[in-house]
Amino acid sequence: MVSVTALRHVAFEDLGILEDLFAARGWRVDYVEAPVADWSIFDPLAPDLLVILGGPIGVYEEGIYPFLTAEIAAIKARLEADKPTLGLCLGAQLIAKALGAAVYPGFEKEIGWKPLLITAAGAAGPARHLAAEHSFMFHWHGDTFDLPEGAVLLASTEACPHQVYSWGKATLAFQCHPEVRARDLEKWFVGHAVEIAAAKATNVPHLRDGTRRYGAALERQGKKLFGEWLDALKL
Repeated sequence: MVSVTALRHVAFEDLGILEDLFAARGWRVDYVEAPVADWSIFDPLAPDLLVILGGPIGVYEEGIYPFLTAEIAAIKARLEADKPTLGLCLGAQLIAKALGAAVYPGFEKEIGWKPLLITAAGAAGPARHLAAEHSFMFHWHGDTFDLPEGAVLLASTEACPHQVYSWGKATLAFQCHPEVRARDLEKWFVGHAVEIAAAKATNVPHLRDGTRRYGAALERQGKKLFGEWLDALKL
């Protein structure tokens, strides 16, 4: 049986539609709660697929959140082995950091629904399913990163040029959130209430309206994207 391990940083940022896809394939899924994990016994090479989920902290805050040092080291070992790895939001930033790229605060936060700009490389692969003519993307991040050496840029936004990238034979990373289920976003609106209240460009009614308009289409397109990528892994 194919094994999937998901590194989770906050309870409500989970695998989303990926849970449905993995269940349909009969794959076994285990969550590792990253902030309290025993990293001394965690084997980053053991799962067939490693998924690194999102969270509200910065990759560069290792002094405040020391577990990040061990998590980045584990991810680096996984990448050096070039084993299938998927990063989502903070996960994409952790992969970038593990590959030696700089991660830092962006000049503005992206919170809410906005279309992606797909590159030529992205249009030639699974990322084409996320093009603006199919669906808007859900975003929730304040940090950004330099594109890691050897990475291929697949999608951007005006505010954040490095949104989606691939690296090596089997690593895919998203600054954005193609994994979200529309019905689950109410948990995000509660969990990130303080951040929303401080945001100038959005509020809960605005986010909820965007979810009603674009959520179902993103779920549909996200399943196409991930399904094609998972098929290509041949696990």
